[in-house]
Amino acid sequence: MVSAGRLFSKTPLFRWQWLPPKTAKPPLHRFAFSTVAAAAKKQVGTHNGSFHCDEALACFLLRLTTKFSGADVVRTRDLQVLESLDAVVDVGGVYDPSRDRYDHHQHGFGDVLGHGFATKLSSSGLVYKHYGMEIISKELHLDKGNPNVLRLFLALYKSFMEAIDAVDNGINQYDVDQPPRYVNNTSLSSRVGKLNLDWVDIDQSSEKENKAFHRAMELAGGEFLDTLNFYVKSWLPARSIVMECLAARENIDPSGEIIVLTKSCPFKYAVYFNHCNLEYLKLRGLIFKRWDALLWKLHIFELEEEMKISPSIKYVIYQDDRNRTWRIQAVTVSPDKFESRKPLPVLWRGLEFDKLSEVAGILGCVFVHMSGFIGGNQTYEGALAMARASLISQV
Repeated sequence: MVSAGRLFSKTPLFRWQWLPPKTAKPPLHRFAFSTVAAAAKKQVGTHNGSFHCDEALACFLLRLTTKFSGADVVRTRDLQVLESLDAVVDVGGVYDPSRDRYDHHQHGFGDVLGHGFATKLSSSGLVYKHYGMEIISKELHLDKGNPNVLRLFLALYKSFMEAIDAVDNGINQYDVDQPPRYVNNTSLSSRVGKLNLDWVDIDQSSEKENKAFHRAMELAGGEFLDTLNFYVKSWLPARSIVMECLAARENIDPSGEIIVLTKSCPFKYAVYFNHCNLEYLKLRGLIFKRWDALLWKLHIFELEEEMKISPSIKYVIYQDDRNRTWRIQAVTVSPDKFESRKPLPVLWRGLEFDKLSEVAGILGCVFVHMSGFIGGNQTYEGALAMARASLISQV
């Protein structure tokens, strides 16, 4: 599989061109990119002036498609110029995918991605809606009809694209009346916004503004491809591992409520958290002292429903890569909750080593967390015994 990074060069060659001046209007810059292989042919338009994450990413995404590969980017609000271009995003007041017009500011617009998502789309969301499957299928070297392409399309929207749509359309992340406890200016949308020219800069030329927009495209597009790369290389293989373990659950215990991860699914912290709200994950209990278990949590609930698993999984056993001991983790009631379906017994919680082994009546115990969501044993057999005892415990 080819890395997502091949689709985007961190140091692309770019060139500037002037469009012929029109009457008394100031000359229009054409912000153009080219590669060594071939010159740009088609033209993608967006507005000039202050820019946001959504149009920067929209332009980047269009240039990943076959149709607009290597296209020039034209930044203007001149409607006659925009009308002559091959695609237009975030300006023009028209949403018409048949003509590759992707604005979302017009009265009455309220399109969403579908598939259960209800967030109003921005220009990048519109481009993703129509071209996201193509971009992903090219990365996977699979036909767009392959089920993994749709899985990645939806996962990438949920973890990356939807936040950009929501921020650009002014949609609050939480339904609360109280003001936020802190200001967060580290999101991708915020970082793209900071690339706009400062009003105190002496040079406010179109050329400098276009260079800033180029950096915005590079930033937004680079993070999109990083996220896609994570989902292709880490998230999707983890899904296959979890599916195999779920299918073999009755070989572990006749109840079918315990699974064993046969392969570690370590958490790629640096990439994934670039696109998640850290405080939200902390509040929801998705952050632990160890990251190993998180990837399976991204899949287990969906796969339970898809595979029609009943009764539901209560415990997951996996080996700690650091010290080769074994962990037993209780599955939460839902992906965004901390409450476990069946936490480890109350009498075990907060105990360690010999004291825990004595109370549990199981050799090799290491610890059980105070909340009962996770515990450990020196051996696989001991961890499985802890899971089985917890399963029948009444407290």
